[in-house]
Amino acid sequence: MIDRTAPFPAEVTAIAPERQVARDLAVRTVMVTPAMLAAGAIFWGWHGFWSSGIALAIVAINFLLGAAAITWGTKVSPAALFGAVMFGFIVRLGILTAAVLPIRDSEWFEIVPFAISLLVTHLGLLAWETRHVAASLAFPGLKPGHEILPTNDPSAERST
Repeated sequence: MIDRTAPFPAEVTAIAPERQVARDLAVRTVMVTPAMLAAGAIFWGWHGFWSSGIALAIVAINFLLGAAAITWGTKVSPAALFGAVMFGFIVRLGILTAAVLPIRDSEWFEIVPFAISLLVTHLGLLAWETRHVAASLAFPGLKPGHEILPTNDPSAERST
């Protein structure tokens, strides 16, 4: 029986696909880390290495915090979900700014490898994950013929 008073059905909130996607993105961040660190080290030396490393850590943390906000919002209400997504993005931008401002004038910090690593990794991983989900239908609820919610709802039969 489906609880009509819950903001989202328990079957949907128990699965939490956003956490699975964020975990995949964090793992893929680890997979691309050697290449990004090597590029930073080759073109900017140790300063580029450390700057790229900070950017990669920020990318992984950003994806995980975004998923946490979405998971929290789905447990509360649709309005909380919308607010968590919108304001969560603003808060994560603030965290990024707070992470960079204290170190931006440091001798060892290079902005170019940091920015390249941050942008390429964010966009590249999102494209990679989108392609993965679209190609393999990795989330079980997206497979054709699979139902997350049962359709044996008596009210649905009356409305047809």
